[in-house]
Amino acid sequence: MPIYKLFATTPKAMETLLTEELQSLGITHIKATMAGVAFEGDLETAYRACLWSRTANRILLVLSSFEVKSQEDLYKGILAIDWFEHINPGDSFAVSFSAKNSEVINNTHFGALKVKDAIVDQMREKFQQRPSIDTAQPSIRINVYLQGELAQLSLDLSGESLHRRGYRDVNIKAPMKENLAAAMLLRCGWPQIAKQQGALIDPMCGSGTLLLEAAMIAADYAPGLLRDYFGFIGWKKHDAQCWNKLRIEAQQRKKLGIESLPIIVGFDQNRQTVNTALAHIANAGLQHKVHVERRDIEDASPASSWKPGLLICNPPYGERLGTEQETSDLYKRFGESLKAHFVGWKAAMIISNPELGFRLGIRSQKPITLFNGALECKLLRLNIEESSFFIPKAKTQEDRVIQAMDTVNTEIVESDGADMFANRLAKNLKKYARWAKQQSISCYRVYDADLPEYAVAIDIYQGEQTWVNIQEYEPPKSIDQHKADQRLAALLAEIPKVLNVTREQIFLKIRKKQRSTDQYEKQAEVGQFHTIEEGGCKLLVNFEDYLDTGLFLDHRPIRMLIQKQAKDKRFLNLFAYTGSATVHAAMGGAKATTTVDMSNTYINWAKNNMALNKNNGEHEYIQADCLEWLALTAKQENKPQYDLIFLDPPTFSNSKRMTDVFDIQNDHVSLINNAAALLAPKGILYFSTNFRRFKIDLKALADLKIVDITKQTIPEDFARNQRIHYCWSIQNAE
Repeated sequence: MPIYKLFATTPKAMETLLTEELQSLGITHIKATMAGVAFEGDLETAYRACLWSRTANRILLVLSSFEVKSQEDLYKGILAIDWFEHINPGDSFAVSFSAKNSEVINNTHFGALKVKDAIVDQMREKFQQRPSIDTAQPSIRINVYLQGELAQLSLDLSGESLHRRGYRDVNIKAPMKENLAAAMLLRCGWPQIAKQQGALIDPMCGSGTLLLEAAMIAADYAPGLLRDYFGFIGWKKHDAQCWNKLRIEAQQRKKLGIESLPIIVGFDQNRQTVNTALAHIANAGLQHKVHVERRDIEDASPASSWKPGLLICNPPYGERLGTEQETSDLYKRFGESLKAHFVGWKAAMIISNPELGFRLGIRSQKPITLFNGALECKLLRLNIEESSFFIPKAKTQEDRVIQAMDTVNTEIVESDGADMFANRLAKNLKKYARWAKQQSISCYRVYDADLPEYAVAIDIYQGEQTWVNIQEYEPPKSIDQHKADQRLAALLAEIPKVLNVTREQIFLKIRKKQRSTDQYEKQAEVGQFHTIEEGGCKLLVNFEDYLDTGLFLDHRPIRMLIQKQAKDKRFLNLFAYTGSATVHAAMGGAKATTTVDMSNTYINWAKNNMALNKNNGEHEYIQADCLEWLALTAKQENKPQYDLIFLDPPTFSNSKRMTDVFDIQNDHVSLINNAAALLAPKGILYFSTNFRRFKIDLKALADLKIVDITKQTIPEDFARNQRIHYCWSIQNAE
């Protein structure tokens, strides 16, 4: 049999598992890459991978690789294959096309059409007949992956994703795919536990995915044995005899394995879900082998005769329960149940928020990253033994904040190093308070992780009274959480004394690594706004409802520059947030302003900011996806012209309200060009970003006059952090 180049795809973070799995099937010449594993083998090797892989999505047989520097190159590359070797003119096919970093073809639908046209044209020319398109179960499925200028053309031997085992009701939407469930079980050592006849329990079993994957692993039950369709069944080179031999072998192994299955039990409180799980178990032919019953989490205890083994589950992340408090309470009750009934067992669960795992009150091993679709999750693995139990002092971020604040008044906190923090804060206050008074600045940063052990940012806001906004930078995972909490409580004990404020004037938030535009997401629903002044402008800030207050203090100099230059100008504020730059432009005498932001909340906030200030300009507010609005406006024949533009986009956004994923590094060229297209003659565009690794593409923007003004726009109170943001002045070349 000929040897083929093959490629198995898998979800990100499961490449090592897939490699080990392929090796266990006797496959050699293996090379793991991102989200997949390349290997070589004959048809039997490929068939075996399709039949036995528990972690792969697809098995691809590589037909060719070729350069694509034009659309015609793609057409010719497909045409170079003799498709009659693979299908007859009366057969059907489907095309999957994906592209990454391609300047030639980035529309996947267009790419798929180009591939289809080449195959149809070739067949029609040779046989005066063309194959049909069948997206459900075609004779063959063709896969094209274009990376840069290199295309890889493959046959998809799986036909449809291998995670579809064949036992699930297609109308039931499961919270996790079968190959993710298998990955969890493999990572937890379930094959070894099953060999020792240890029991398995899923106390929140849902539709039974973990139960069935556990049973199939323990029974040596091939995950592809129930499927009646693969992508090679209608392929002209399909070796039916070889395939049947592998299936018969798998049937025999399954029959033998089922006889020695350990106890596998699932519980769920929902009657309908239990019925669904039972139906799936019957579909897999495992009735009387896997037991499921309706039982609440507190009652999910093992029988005394069961040998301790593995408790595993996919608990709710919060979305399925409705409120964070309900989810938090569930995890607390779950932890109590584990401690009461499962000492001597191992436990595992996949969660998206590690804070919830903390609520269990059981120390875990190092979490393993897995992806449930696009959602990054952590697999927690626990040994249920008394030495691992603890009483959580803080459960969620909100609990940590409340507890740390309460500790100030109710406990003697750890003072080691706190005196050093207090001295540094007092020294900074003396310096920056004097500077702020000289500059007529009422809101400024007085401390920014000056001492690494006390990693917080402290901002002072002065209005009708003084407020202190504290943001704790999330401590590294290597730092013990209790130690971090003690330090937080210690500095909270010192801040009121040094800054001469009460507890009620202090606001604390946890600043974690940002995803998308998390700083704009609501943290609470208090709705309390306060008025501050900056450069003669009145602005509203909110210390409780959002991670940020509504005013980026490091942008103070650029706002003042806009105010200074705005007289009789037309001003455009893009990604306007709360419109503070618009207010500065208006107070500087701008004759007209346009404020664009996607959020209705922030558009209203901008309007309220403007209403606090008396001015004579004309003001337009537009709620829209800024990227889409800017792209469309830049193409208009009679597009508006602005003398001043402020462009401060997010680093990354995949908001549901945006038409596409935005990445500042990848997308800044088109963004700047579109904004520059709206500049009036001699107009100035100020472009700013807080992405620390940002590199502006001056070569791609060579038609513009670009001046780096970063140093001039970083205020003294942020000078300790020269990468707080970058800023450029941009004009059209004359």
